[in-house]
Amino acid sequence: MKLILSAGSLYTLPARQVFEMARDIGFDGMEIIVNHDFAGSRYLEYLQDLQDILPVYSIHAPFFEIDGWGNKADQLKRCADLALEAGVPLINFHPPNWLFFEFKFWKWLRKINDFQKEIGQDKVLITIENMPCLPKFKLAPYLLSQVEAMVRFMEDRNLYLTFDTAHCGSMHTDFLSDFHQFYESDRMRSIHFSDYGNGEEHLIPGHGGLPLTRFLNHLRETDYDHSLVLELSPYEFPEDPAMIKETMAEIFAYLCQETRTTSPRKGKVTQLNAARGEKRETKNQRTM
Repeated sequence: MKLILSAGSLYTLPARQVFEMARDIGFDGMEIIVNHDFAGSRYLEYLQDLQDILPVYSIHAPFFEIDGWGNKADQLKRCADLALEAGVPLINFHPPNWLFFEFKFWKWLRKINDFQKEIGQDKVLITIENMPCLPKFKLAPYLLSQVEAMVRFMEDRNLYLTFDTAHCGSMHTDFLSDFHQFYESDRMRSIHFSDYGNGEEHLIPGHGGLPLTRFLNHLRETDYDHSLVLELSPYEFPEDPAMIKETMAEIFAYLCQETRTTSPRKGKVTQLNAARGEKRETKNQRTM
């Protein structure tokens, strides 16, 4: 299992600084989100400069319009082309949002018979991500919000999955049953890892109510051998860069402890506040 950091976890900092921090802590690689830094004509060179610091294992398609990247369908195709050029093995995208009237994108997606062949050219893994509901109204604004519907869509069109723990947690605090349905489909190729609680997504493990330690133990016991991507909100971290790095190192040590039989491969890092995290999880288990 590769331990990956999403650059979006610290998007308030320059990308090079985030890559260097992840390298120093010991992460195996990075996931990068296509944002305004990719506007213009030199985006491949920009990505390759970052790859010189640490490998990029996945590209996340944009959340919003990027100059020169076109509509949602164009963005997805362009991400696949970029991954091919840069040697990135996987891309991830969000399903259409019906609240934003993304019905043209949905119509285009439904015309694809084989995502791996038609978009990934059988060289880049194409994955779709399970999305959250709106906690205040328990409203699911994205299409394919039901597990069965998403699995069927993926199987019919040879599409893989990036599973997001916090997104699934917004649907059910005990998200493991949905996870098992996805896992048993054999479509899971990447996992976005973070906590969820009180309507807040992408929290540091232990800051929400999800049974994340049990989840990680399950991945280790079942020999999950794809990417685990730490995807957090930057507002979970202190402002001081040194404190950010120390906090991130603690989280990385926790991930290594729960997913690996060996210690972190680089540097001396402290353990995550195990007492706090285990107390939260034990309480959650008692109430499920």
